[in-house]
Amino acid sequence: MTTTTRKEAVVELLARDLNANGGVFCPSPKADMKLWNSHPKVYLDVAATGSAKCPYCGTVYQLKEGEHFGGHH
Repeated sequence: MTTTTRKEAVVELLARDLNANGGVFCPSPKADMKLWNSHPKVYLDVAATGSAKCPYCGTVYQLKEGEHFGGHH
């Protein structure tokens, strides 16, 4: 028996790529997805942990190393 594993797509984001609440929507042009042939639009909170995985397509959106959302001055 053989199994096929789909490689997870990972999209690195800069802090400025996140919306005011620290999230992104999937599908996203940043993931090179066409909106017309994708899944329903979902909000993913990236700022809370530094990454979030889309429950529909498995795309992982993560902050690039060294990037921080918000911040304390």
